[in-house]
Amino acid sequence: MNAARRTCLAFALAAASAAPYAAGPGPDNDMDAATALSDTNSRAMRGREIVPPGVILNLKGKQRNLVWQGSYIVNTTGCIDCHTHPTYSPGGDPFQGQPERVNAEQYMSGGRQFGPFTAPNLTPDNAGRPAGLTREEFVRTLRTGHNPHDPAGEILQVMPWPAVGKMTTRDLYAIYEYLRAIPSLPDNPNPGP
Repeated sequence: MNAARRTCLAFALAAASAAPYAAGPGPDNDMDAATALSDTNSRAMRGREIVPPGVILNLKGKQRNLVWQGSYIVNTTGCIDCHTHPTYSPGGDPFQGQPERVNAEQYMSGGRQFGPFTAPNLTPDNAGRPAGLTREEFVRTLRTGHNPHDPAGEILQVMPWPAVGKMTTRDLYAIYEYLRAIPSLPDNPNPGP
C-alpha cells in the first residue's frame, strides 16, 4: 500500500474514531464532561508514549499537555507518512514485517513527493515556528488550504486540509505545540516518492 493510500486510510479511521469525542455532550451524544476529560487525558498520556524513539523534544516554554495531545494526533493520523521521508529507518518498516522504527533523522522534515508536489518541512524554524508559520497562520492554512508563504490563490493540492481543518481549534493548537517541540531540521536532502 503506498503512502498516500495509508494516509487516506489513517485519516478516515481517525475521523471515525474521533467523531463521538468531537461531537461532545448533547442530545445525540451522551458523553459527559468527565468522560471527555478522561478521553483527553488518555490521548495525552498515549501521545507521550508514542513519540518516536530518537525524536528529542524541547519542552521548555511549551504547554506539555498540548504537546502530548499533539503527539497523539501527529503520530496516529498519517502526518509522518508524508512529512517524513522515508517514513521508516532501514529495517524498521512494519509493512514489511519489521519492528517499526520511524525515521527520526528526517522526522517531519518533508521530502515525500507526489508528482510535482513535495511535502514541506514542518519542523520549527530558527524562531521556533513550525514550517515558519505563526500559530494563527498554521490554523488558517489547515482550514483554508492556503499557505500564506505561497502566491495568492494557490491551494495545497496533496495535504488533506479539508479533513484536518475540521478538527477542533484546540486539536490544531495541539498539533502546532507538538511541532514546536520537535527538533528543527533542514529540508529533507533526499526527496522522493
